[in-house]
Amino acid sequence: MTDLPLAAPVDLLGRPLRDLRVSVTDRCNLRCRYCMPREVFGADFPFLERDELLTFEEIERLVRALTDLGVRKVRLTGGEPLLRRDLPDLVARLTRIDALEDLALTSNGVLLSRMAGELAAAGLRRVTVSLDALDDATFRAVSDTTIPVQAVLDGISAARTAGLDPVKVNAVLQRGVNDDQVEALAGWARELGVTLRFIEFMDVGTTNRWQRDGVVPAAEVAERIAARWPIEPVDPEHPGEVAERYRYVDGAGEVGIIASVTRPFCGTCSRARLSAVGELYTCLFAAEGHDLRSLVRGEADDDALRAAVAGIWTRRSDRASELRAQDGLQGPRVEMSYIGG
Repeated sequence: MTDLPLAAPVDLLGRPLRDLRVSVTDRCNLRCRYCMPREVFGADFPFLERDELLTFEEIERLVRALTDLGVRKVRLTGGEPLLRRDLPDLVARLTRIDALEDLALTSNGVLLSRMAGELAAAGLRRVTVSLDALDDATFRAVSDTTIPVQAVLDGISAARTAGLDPVKVNAVLQRGVNDDQVEALAGWARELGVTLRFIEFMDVGTTNRWQRDGVVPAAEVAERIAARWPIEPVDPEHPGEVAERYRYVDGAGEVGIIASVTRPFCGTCSRARLSAVGELYTCLFAAEGHDLRSLVRGEADDDALRAAVAGIWTRRSDRASELRAQDGLQGPRVEMSYIGG
């Protein structure tokens, strides 16, 4: 892995800036209740206008500035990023940034079957698909949609055919909602050869009615999987890896668990998030971001842009998940659909 440049900023807890999530839209074609509940994000919700969004040129400039400060991995998110018109053009732009080692995309998979080939041709190499149930009724209930789960499964198949493989699949578990899907999803992923990661239900934003008793703890998930297929822990591939990884003893791949609630990993977090309008967030649970759009649309040169980002990062002391474990999270928080989870 490329060493961090000498000018790379380090925050107040000694964490470097290495990972960046870039939201390209705040819109989505699903209404998953843990992210965009329909009673809030309904037909009259004031989504961003197109002229408010960063252009692809502006996104490229910001990503270049952040790679100068140490960012080596970028993930395109939303909302649902495949709703952004001409997205492969942005992928092609970002793949030309020499310092960028990894460019990935997270999608709900609904539109992936028609776009996977074009994205791969533009230079995308990895994709993560959200899939919270294999059972069609459960999938539709969780996603609050009439779209069948088969649309997502077809998207995963298309991604693999296009060379975006191994595909990763994320499943958010909620007690009494889809926690009966653990074994089915794990067995499906083992057979298909995709990497599955279970995610604890988190209190991102303030509209998803999060309750602690809705969390399915990572320890329980690991125990249930191990009872069916023996597993053993795997060492992290790199610092700041959020998923606890396990390999199947019989050689049938890996499974991961992201335990943000029961086992917070704030101490190694090296991730920043860029909203679709150019606000830099230094924590998934932040209330406000830092405006970079005014700089890229103003007279700031690249040195000024890098200095602004470095100044934001060196003042960072976020550790929201650890604080939740002590006293719970209070006050306003940005919605997950706005900054991509």
